[in-house]
Amino acid sequence: MIELDNVILSDDIKEKFFVCNLDKCKGACCVEGDLGAPLEEEELKVLDEIYKHVEPYLSEEGKKAISEQGRYILDDDDDYSTPTIGGKECAYAIYDERGILKCGIEQAYLDGKIDYKKPISCHMYPIRVTKYDEFDALNYDRWDICDPACDFGKELQVPIYKFLKDALTRKYGEEWYAKLEKLIAEEG
Repeated sequence: MIELDNVILSDDIKEKFFVCNLDKCKGACCVEGDLGAPLEEEELKVLDEIYKHVEPYLSEEGKKAISEQGRYILDDDDDYSTPTIGGKECAYAIYDERGILKCGIEQAYLDGKIDYKKPISCHMYPIRVTKYDEFDALNYDRWDICDPACDFGKELQVPIYKFLKDALTRKYGEEWYAKLEKLIAEEG
């Protein structure tokens, strides 16, 4: 385990390799699973504020799901997540011309319509964050749909923490990420 400030990271985050390979998986992480993307409470207000800018990017099915379920849902564990279309893909997911699922929120961001990239849980994947009173626990979420990403990361020799540099920096700050890199380098 790596301990840094109020964050504990599993060793997998420095030892395992990962680079998304959308040509192989087609964005399966936006479809598979029991719920949509996990959301932090502060993201709920953001989704309400940006929705009018994101809505034009969404599929008709996604718009309908959001209209029926809301911009986010509260699950049985009292956690928030994005709604889904028929219990499958995230309502904010859109298919591109190659049949790859991408994020409608992120597309609005890339087009300069909003300044919010996408839910932090999506940005941080394959790391999942578990919040405790005193710290955050960051663990690698192994999932067979990401086998192509593991293979591609190994081929390119990109550990998870380097693949997720932007996401980890977004979540914990540049100074924190610099300390993480230094700590991992010192551990050798």
